[in-house]
Amino acid sequence: MQQSEQLTTAAAAAVDVYDLVVIGGGINGVGIANDAAGRGLSVLLCEQGDLAAHTSSASSKLIHGGLRYLEQYAFRLVRESLGEREILLAKAPHIIWPLRFILPHERHLRPHWMLRAGLFLYDHLGLRDRLPGSRAVKLGADNPLRADLTRAFEYSDCWVDDARLVALNALQAAEAGAAILPRTRCLAARRDGRHWLVSLQSGSEVREVRARALVNAAGPWAARVIEDALGLPSPYGLRLVQGSHIVLPRLYSGEQAYILQNADQRIVFVLPYEDDFTLVGTTDRDYQGDPAQVKPTRDEEDYLLAVVGHYFRQTVDRQQIRHRYAGVRPLLDAAGSDPSAVTRDYTLSLQGEADQPPLLSVFGGKLTTYRRLAESALARLQPWFHQMGPPWTADKPLPGGDFTSPQALLDELAAAFPWLTPAQRQRYVRSYGRLCWRFLAGARSAADLGEDFGGGLSAAELNYLCRDEWARSAEDVLWRRSKLGLHLNAVEQTRVSEWLAQNGQAG
Repeated sequence: MQQSEQLTTAAAAAVDVYDLVVIGGGINGVGIANDAAGRGLSVLLCEQGDLAAHTSSASSKLIHGGLRYLEQYAFRLVRESLGEREILLAKAPHIIWPLRFILPHERHLRPHWMLRAGLFLYDHLGLRDRLPGSRAVKLGADNPLRADLTRAFEYSDCWVDDARLVALNALQAAEAGAAILPRTRCLAARRDGRHWLVSLQSGSEVREVRARALVNAAGPWAARVIEDALGLPSPYGLRLVQGSHIVLPRLYSGEQAYILQNADQRIVFVLPYEDDFTLVGTTDRDYQGDPAQVKPTRDEEDYLLAVVGHYFRQTVDRQQIRHRYAGVRPLLDAAGSDPSAVTRDYTLSLQGEADQPPLLSVFGGKLTTYRRLAESALARLQPWFHQMGPPWTADKPLPGGDFTSPQALLDELAAAFPWLTPAQRQRYVRSYGRLCWRFLAGARSAADLGEDFGGGLSAAELNYLCRDEWARSAEDVLWRRSKLGLHLNAVEQTRVSEWLAQNGQAG
């Protein structure tokens, strides 16, 4: 039996009654499960698909304060996000790292003074110890933007591997005793005395567990869970907003990102991505339908290409798109407003009297604030759990993040495993941090890692992802636990699928 299965099976078999059952394996669900488990509560998390299968792996890959939210006067959200940016950078230096943004000035859009004032607020509204502040810059002739763009601003935010942020929170929760059950659907739940009676389905198997509290963190499905699985009225409606991204061949040298203003007052990020590519996004459009089936539209792709084509000297067209993805953001319903103006803040709804088992539902939220959201959720549940420990996640690294600097860890890897290629060492540090020793320990050569599938992916790494991180399919591995789908060709990707099937891991 694999380690993640052992942890899950042991935790699930140990009790019939849990303190918390959490529905949803996106960033908010795993964040709450992790925080609760670390405070001594017994936790079960169920997710109908893979961890981070939807919204939490379809983001712009940023930990940021949200510069554009200042125009919406969302000062509390920006302040909280800026504080979390520093905390998360310290917690997870392997999957989160600083990024400098260039904001070119277009005279006919937001005026120069407004951008300067907004960046001054951005620098001073929240905690900023690790990242340099903003400054005005002059664009030289060698920059990749149009020749007539000569003035710009530069400021800091952070990049994040979004799906790995979810996986590492789940791993930390499991190591604290939580039962993490991907590919397990909550069919129904009802109050039964002082407990919730929760019906769970995994494959053809259906089981029931009891919980002293139920947390609904189902993201785009949150209202549907309340109404369909629980048979209760939802206290809030959700507005589903589609955001799409495209991946192009690398448009420019350098590690800087760009934030581009468009004539419709929206902004588009252009980000260095996976060494050889450029990520462009996002869009904002209302979405109707099953969130699991969302895909970028041709109009959205044209929109993003047009913004890039307007600012960059290099010509871009549809044939250059190497990958595309879309996600659905579950935002609080604000009828009539532009989708890009709907708040990205979160709302917690607590339903239940003092003598009833509570239901806590999460509406909205963003990657950057997941940890604070989890703390707020547990504070709301405190009256039902007087034995719960204090907050702890601000100072505890995520698994693999206990190292002084990426360069120091690169040097340590090079000394311990000199036969690794520089590209492998870099990817291991940025994906796993110290966790890579779990599949490298004892290896004396590349041959000891087993089959090479391309892109530096080995059988040893695949074994680790299945054993410790709940991966089962090639999509889990190539597009969520890693982004190697961009680097492996169709034959290599098929071989990954075959290996998973042959080794009993596919599911």
